Amino acid sequence: MATTQNTHIELNPVQISLLRLFNRPMSEDEALALKKVMVDHYSDLLNEEITKVVNEKGYTQKDFDDMLNGDR
Repeated sequence: MATTQNTHIELNPVQISLLRLFNRPMSEDEALALKKVMVDHYSDLLNEEITKVVNEKGYTQKDFDDMLNGDR
């Protein structure tokens, strides 16, 4: 099994700010709420990117159906 080495060890300024912001006691509910905010944010970004690509490629529902059925 091949392993990859991650040589990047520096935190960027946003990561440092988040660590400082959340360096306090937090309930499980608070942690879940924060995770939901982040998941929602990245889900929105992903949907925007998907919409952009679909529009650029001109995909239709038929194209997606064909891809799902292995016709393409």
